[in-house]
Amino acid sequence: MPLSLGQHRELFVDDFLIASLTGDIRLHAHEPIPAEIALRLNKPWEGGFCNYGTVIRLPDRFLLYYRGWVCRNQHTPEKEAAVYCLAESEDGKRWTRPNLGRIAFKGSSANNIFLADSPTVHSFSPFFDARPDCPRSERFKAIGLMPEGKEKKVSALAAYGSSDGIRWRLLSKQPIICKDAETPHAFDSQNVAFWSESEGRYLCYFRTWSEGKRRISRAESQDFLHWTPRVQMEYRRFGQPVPVEEMYINQTHPYFRAPHIYVALAARFVKEKQVVTDEEVHGLQLVENYKNDCSDPVLLTTRGGEWYDRTFMESLIRPGPHPMFWTSRTNYPLLGVHQTGPTEMSLYLFEGYAQPAARVRRYVLRLDGFASVRASWHGGELLTKPFTFDGNTLLLNYACSAAGEVRVEITDESGTPLPGFSQPDTPPLYGNRIDVALPWKRETLAALAGRTVRLRFVMKDADLFSLQFVQMP
Repeated sequence: MPLSLGQHRELFVDDFLIASLTGDIRLHAHEPIPAEIALRLNKPWEGGFCNYGTVIRLPDRFLLYYRGWVCRNQHTPEKEAAVYCLAESEDGKRWTRPNLGRIAFKGSSANNIFLADSPTVHSFSPFFDARPDCPRSERFKAIGLMPEGKEKKVSALAAYGSSDGIRWRLLSKQPIICKDAETPHAFDSQNVAFWSESEGRYLCYFRTWSEGKRRISRAESQDFLHWTPRVQMEYRRFGQPVPVEEMYINQTHPYFRAPHIYVALAARFVKEKQVVTDEEVHGLQLVENYKNDCSDPVLLTTRGGEWYDRTFMESLIRPGPHPMFWTSRTNYPLLGVHQTGPTEMSLYLFEGYAQPAARVRRYVLRLDGFASVRASWHGGELLTKPFTFDGNTLLLNYACSAAGEVRVEITDESGTPLPGFSQPDTPPLYGNRIDVALPWKRETLAALAGRTVRLRFVMKDADLFSLQFVQMP
């Protein structure tokens, strides 16, 4: 059966569309570029144990949610009570703390704290509900921890709702997802949920354990209150299973330009690998029992079901050269990737965990720029799998060097070029474009809609990030 692309944008983050790569050409991951420090976590209610953050884009502003948690001193893991905080931005780059006046911290409510209920605040994780018929009173939803029993031992997840993202209420006194005998140590993580446009249901990706390793499981819901039994996510690369690495948080969410593809900026956790020296621990003022592990973000993707594609086993962002990047639980991504300019999108990382220098930094990629099909100067060819499409225009996101080029042709299912769409019929593409329309006549291309075809790309010193068929006037 041919793939059905419809008018979806397809990213080259996996082998979904690829039938063959010939010559010096391969899938290539792009490392985000560090930008400015978005927020220094230096308020009395914040500190080195800030973590589990979420960035949400609204039509008029960005919201940054994060846990505030202060350690009392360098030589003990004892901490103050955790709180949950909010920052705002008009552009996703310059952030301010609104004075919410809701929760008193050491006698003053002049702060940006909106939640202080334990244990909910340990890993509170909000999202903006994109379900078309979502009531305004619940347009913000969140997953939080729910204590059970007299000992207040956390053993379940709870559902929260809000009309404004600041004032929250439990949507049910009953837990929505509970631990089971196979994973007795679940949920000690940022557990994330969202409305899936492509699947028409809510999805939750949450912490479980298997054979002593932190794992990710998935559950589904039609109403956000009643959930299916969990399914443990597995990992594959080009259809083959790959080794299981520990993922501390998963940060799975629909990519905003292709919501049928869920991007997971997961934090890979490497236990008992001490990189910092004891002298560096002292210089960082690091809480001492956070020197023994290290971590970095990795890119996972999924199109639904129980598999993550680990097309790229390497780090998405390598920890920097300073010792502060090599302490336990630092370099953790925040949930959410958003457009912050005409050609760019931003993601965010916590840096300096368990240190006074804790902060959030913004990183930048081009739109759709997680990965590409990259051809060297020697060149290569990409042939897609057979597919059908809707629309009358093909848009490409690509970049070439001064010496590079991209050539495109449409073939039939067997790979034979179609008249009017062969390489000689199409001038080569040069330059660097986000969404450029190929110069075929729209009425001619529209005649192929619904027919099984393939695309052949012949490339030299170039990257192909995404493609999309659309209907244009």
